[in-house]
Amino acid sequence: MKTPNPEFIRALKQVVNTSPYPHHMHMSLAEISYDNAEIAMDLHRCHLQPYGIVHGGVIATLIDTATFWAGFLRVSEDAGLVNVDLKLNYLNSVVEGRLTAEGHCIRPGKTISYAEAKVLDEAGNLIAHGTSSLMTLPGKGMKMDLPKFI
Repeated sequence: MKTPNPEFIRALKQVVNTSPYPHHMHMSLAEISYDNAEIAMDLHRCHLQPYGIVHGGVIATLIDTATFWAGFLRVSEDAGLVNVDLKLNYLNSVVEGRLTAEGHCIRPGKTISYAEAKVLDEAGNLIAHGTSSLMTLPGKGMKMDLPKFI
């Protein structure tokens, strides 16, 4: 397996973390390596639903994002990647602090990959677990000027 250029990883994290949706959600791509990704989110009032707990869509976003980035580095530079399904279980509620989503690609493939993620609170309590199938889209790579992958 090729080792990604550290400058590519740094630039990728910068692009992701300054993109509109991650910025809006107060989340960041904290770590990425082959088959693994870590997403961090500092919780704010905007993440709460009327009962005062974090909205399920916020948790789903973390799982969706962690599974996506866990599969990303195996995709060629000229290809895109999309989540085609998302299944998750909510296991605990949370109201404040920082959440971490740990994604792992458990079956990389040329066309379809399969990944899982777990969301943890600051104390390490399991908040949710989910899985996603990811589809590679040839010719749909990111349209940005990043350093070479290798």
